Amino acid sequence: MSKITSIISFAVLTIAVIVSGARPAASETGAPTTVVLVHGAFADGSSWNEVIPILQAKGLNVVAVQNPLTSLADDVAFTRRAIALQKGPIVLVGHSWGGTVITEAGDDDRVKALVYVAAFAPSPGEKTGELGKNYPKPPGLANPVVDTSGFLTLSPETVAEHFAQDVRPEQASLIAATQGAISAASFEEAVSTAAWQTRPSWYIVAEQDHMIDPRLEMDFARKIKAQVTSLPTSHVPMISRPQEVAAVILEAAESIR
Repeated sequence: MSKITSIISFAVLTIAVIVSGARPAASETGAPTTVVLVHGAFADGSSWNEVIPILQAKGLNVVAVQNPLTSLADDVAFTRRAIALQKGPIVLVGHSWGGTVITEAGDDDRVKALVYVAAFAPSPGEKTGELGKNYPKPPGLANPVVDTSGFLTLSPETVAEHFAQDVRPEQASLIAATQGAISAASFEEAVSTAAWQTRPSWYIVAEQDHMIDPRLEMDFARKIKAQVTSLPTSHVPMISRPQEVAAVILEAAESIR
């Protein structure tokens, strides 16, 4: 081997070592943790807009599911589709109605932790519409708008006064304008399994919630033996207190690394 060839070979080897040291192979580090965010009724994936950049800045892969809200089965199918596309461990997060969805859809080996944000947490065989029957009816659900196909929405006034009463007026207007209509029949579908029975869970209680009684939320948290964080917010803490909500999700993600 000539002297020039030896020098070139040494240079190539040196560069390879430097590159491999700066960026280890995927097989050595494993796929990154993914946070799958599931929105609730009267909402869409944009309800997580304040939280997503915080999680991404911490190196997490983030996916916000756009559920159709046409039925529990449909929403679970959409969420499972999002889960199936991920390669690493998953933290599955559900807000409100999304809690029912993740309870069913979270029964997947890739899902390692669950986070409930002011959310329903049914047991196997339970229907979401029956979960609050022993509590006062929340004021936010007193007068939903019902169309001829049986889909429910909230008036802008209800959004501003009961759904998101602690956000800026312009934010409340956006929430009202982008909300997803949910089929009333969805609340009469029972879950067949409960992922929280076999996975660690976190729960964020919204202390000023007008959509789900905060006492019911606390009872959910106790039932699923969740790590609990209580925030003095409306039904949408991920909008009014995104840093605190992100901190809980990050704690869940850190627990599975």
